[in-house]
Amino acid sequence: MDADARAPGDRLILLTGATGYIGGRLLPALESRSAKVRCLVRHPSYLRARVGRGTEVVDGDLCEPDSLPPALEGVDTVYYLVHCMGAGGDFEERDREAACNFVEAARASGVRRVIYLGGLAHGQSLSSHLRSRLEVGRVLRESGIPTVEFRASVIIGSGSLSFDMVRALVERLPVMITPRWVRSLAQPIAVEDVIQYLLEAADLPLDRSAVFEIGGADRVSYQGIMREYARQRKLRRIMIPVPFFSPKVASYWLALVTPLYFRVGRKLIASVKNQSVVEDDSALKAFSVRPRGLAEAISRAMRNEDRQFTATHWSDALAENENEHHLWGVAFGQRRVDSYRKILEYPASEVFLPIQCIGGDQGWYAYRWLWWIRGTLDRWLGGVGLRRGRRDPYDLRVGDAIDFWRVERFIPGHLLLLFAEMKLPGRAWTFFEVVPHEKGSELRITAVYDPKGIWGRLHWYAVSPLHYLVFRGMFKGIAREVQRRRAMPTPA
Repeated sequence: MDADARAPGDRLILLTGATGYIGGRLLPALESRSAKVRCLVRHPSYLRARVGRGTEVVDGDLCEPDSLPPALEGVDTVYYLVHCMGAGGDFEERDREAACNFVEAARASGVRRVIYLGGLAHGQSLSSHLRSRLEVGRVLRESGIPTVEFRASVIIGSGSLSFDMVRALVERLPVMITPRWVRSLAQPIAVEDVIQYLLEAADLPLDRSAVFEIGGADRVSYQGIMREYARQRKLRRIMIPVPFFSPKVASYWLALVTPLYFRVGRKLIASVKNQSVVEDDSALKAFSVRPRGLAEAISRAMRNEDRQFTATHWSDALAENENEHHLWGVAFGQRRVDSYRKILEYPASEVFLPIQCIGGDQGWYAYRWLWWIRGTLDRWLGGVGLRRGRRDPYDLRVGDAIDFWRVERFIPGHLLLLFAEMKLPGRAWTFFEVVPHEKGSELRITAVYDPKGIWGRLHWYAVSPLHYLVFRGMFKGIAREVQRRRAMPTPA
């Protein structure tokens, strides 16, 4: 039977790069289609707890040829999503070596299709990053195995390096110097559209290799991407064009502004001078995908980040360094997180009850005068202040107002997530979590802040030292409230 005629569940798919940005999003999409998936990773223990029950995870490295035959045994289709740019050194040579090792093992194993995601650029003077992406595509296409090669423009999505660099620059710099190469055109594409292209490629009728250029609905410069992000974040940004400032110099400037992205980011910056627009629209004819525009892609990226952040148990990462508290919290991407915990000698159900009744006439269990001052300032700034109180002193539902907070998530006996509706240069949340403990229960109070521009960051630095004072006071106040309730006479 021809591979293209088989149902998705009858083909074994090998996914490389499953722990990367695109691979990590493609894996659950494949699993949702009931596909038989095997993941090739260098550290299986990291991924095994995160895959579906029917997904295999095997140990292997594309730069170690002997590890590949077992991983490729019985495989029909391979997603090749590996790139060595973040590994340092001569990544071009490592990319070429990995592709050649894969091709040799894939031919021997009878692989029938390869799907590859590379970069989109035209011209002769390409950056090392783009040159390597195109070289890997050439090696795969010349293998004799039918290969679908996607050449993608800038990918917009929460966690995308290109998008995160744009955000970091816009958030941190009220005034930006924009060299001529920042005005090179791109065709930014939403990560959801990239994933859909990859999914449909597995069933595309194919008897030989094919190259497809993919981009979003809008052609816009990198400067345009920054302007659109600033518009959606309601940030005023001044961009001053200059005729000089080479990409190499800009990479060192990037190290000062966003050091987290320097090693990989400087290689991406060198690619900005190359236009990244679709010149061949055959992808629109071969696939059903109709890519989104830039504004929608950025909007979805920010909404998805909110959802992913609240769903991720980032408190696990904080727990690993429980004895190391940082004065201004811990950075998780653009967000700052400041978390405190306390072991209380009472059952979790008793500890959570005062939390469920927080705010309104009950108050916040500590430093009422500080809460009054904050509420008064909020009213002066045009906010709601503390005047809203609560709908009910005991009952709580998602969507309820509690003073200048809104209930965003509520799990009785376990978790209360409040979103701040006060006037702020950014967005803020407060988490209350209670879990059983051998000594009674563990109460964690966490402040999360998504600063908006430079004023948002300054606001965080100004108020975060107060968290120690307020949260410690709340621990004591909640414990006193538990004791008070315990001392109350039981109704006859």
